[in-house]
Amino acid sequence: MRIHHLSHIDLDGYGCQYLTTRAFDDIQCYNANYGPEVTARLGEILNRIKEERLRDPEKEFLILITDLNLSTKECNALEKGAMEAGAKLQLLDHHGTGASAAERFAWYTLDTSRSATKITYDWLREHFGFDPEGHYEKIVEAINAIDIWVEESPYFPYGKVLLGMISGAREVNRILFPDEDRAYKLSLIDTAAKILEDVPLEEAPIVLDEALHSHKKAFFRLEKNDTKDNLVANYVTRLLSREKDRLTINYKGYKGLLGYNVGNTSLIGNAFLLANPDYDFYMDVNSRGNFSLRSNNKLDVSAMAAEIGNGGGHPNASGGKIENYKDSFVYSDLRDFIQNYIDEKSAQPS
Repeated sequence: MRIHHLSHIDLDGYGCQYLTTRAFDDIQCYNANYGPEVTARLGEILNRIKEERLRDPEKEFLILITDLNLSTKECNALEKGAMEAGAKLQLLDHHGTGASAAERFAWYTLDTSRSATKITYDWLREHFGFDPEGHYEKIVEAINAIDIWVEESPYFPYGKVLLGMISGAREVNRILFPDEDRAYKLSLIDTAAKILEDVPLEEAPIVLDEALHSHKKAFFRLEKNDTKDNLVANYVTRLLSREKDRLTINYKGYKGLLGYNVGNTSLIGNAFLLANPDYDFYMDVNSRGNFSLRSNNKLDVSAMAAEIGNGGGHPNASGGKIENYKDSFVYSDLRDFIQNYIDEKSAQPS
């Protein structure tokens, strides 16, 4: 059976995927925040299943949704889409706002007394014989304690470190590189799970806190050791270089790369331009429409910033703000919006 697993973007959501990626060999994961992103990701899953079914008509598919509640309208649309795609459905959640939908759909499991991670763990054990020796019980208890705020649990202090660990894991942008971002966060949870196995519980929060920096460096280290900032910059630069075709934009015949909430523009932008001499500029925009520009003596980005964003700066390092910016969790839509914006601004008479 092929699993397509959609989950939330917090500790509990990734905790669910930490378990399913160990329970199933044939699985593809996705993540979404609430709102339109959930609908968009479900549409992406349905389209992918239709494509995969063409290649293997006999394949069984399951759409698994965890730590996300759906409205009755969303459930109706999903059920119809799943029937058309020939996929089964299972939703595991603990948010009370899904009560009305849970009453109407047999595939909607709701339990407000447990975190989604614990619901998923129990479901995997019951239906798939997962973890018969209980290796993952401790990490599940820690996530459960912090997610539903069980302060009397002995695992609660460890859960607090876990919560900050995932909320602070922002080195890889999940919109640009969802698979790598997820792999990073699941690796952090795996490190935390192993510490619980090896260290007395009362010592574990401090041990994890002190181990995180080393683990992060190990994850991002590709070759020789360096500072964490340099390792991250090198890692992200390689991702940008690998995906540069889909990230390319243009300005008056100059070729540039558009990042989204990548950050650390001076380090990453300059590293990308050095590694890709066929590119003339690097642009990183954040969720509020503020942007940073970098060049390597090929384009006066201060003039570009002034023209497209009432900004300025230096010939090789500038910034500004996009008017009437329209943010999106779909990168291709964001790139198209910014390219059209640049074209319109650069076409106006000075």
